[in-house]
Amino acid sequence: RTSDSTHLATMAGLLAAGMSAMTLSASQGSFAGTRFSAPAPAARVSAAPVFFRIVAKKKWEKQEMLPSGQPVRINMHVKTKDTVVVIAGFDKGKVTTVVEVFTKTGEVLCKDVNIKTKHVKPKGEGETGQIIQREYPIHHSNIMHWSETQKVRSRIGHKMEGDKKVRFLKKTGEVLSN
Repeated sequence: RTSDSTHLATMAGLLAAGMSAMTLSASQGSFAGTRFSAPAPAARVSAAPVFFRIVAKKKWEKQEMLPSGQPVRINMHVKTKDTVVVIAGFDKGKVTTVVEVFTKTGEVLCKDVNIKTKHVKPKGEGETGQIIQREYPIHHSNIMHWSETQKVRSRIGHKMEGDKKVRFLKKTGEVLSN
């Protein structure tokens, strides 16, 4: 029989090689039932400053937060009631209006765009299930402003009219209402 110090040396060598503790216990009689774990690698620490704090919204989603605790808002080129055209996706080419803007996620809800079917289970006794078709948000980069007068899409610009800052369509010069 070999001594305990050779068993320990063999144990350390096997753990370094990546063998599991169960194969180790079976091969070495004196270590039966003993569990050993390899040391965890050190975590990386970056020297870059952290501007946003990550807070869990759901188990799988993370929301960026400012140091003050407020959520990070995404600046978007659209506002509610703007006339836009969809430039990407299944509804490409459809002219619609913006119903709602979600600044936390950078998405917009447009009328009659990105319609999906949802099957709803009955909630109470005696109720029946339903199949509902509703609009879901799309990313703001997939829409552009639409000029109703010249039937052309355009980017947006800002200019001063008197003492007021207004938005206008760059291609046509048309001033937007809101």
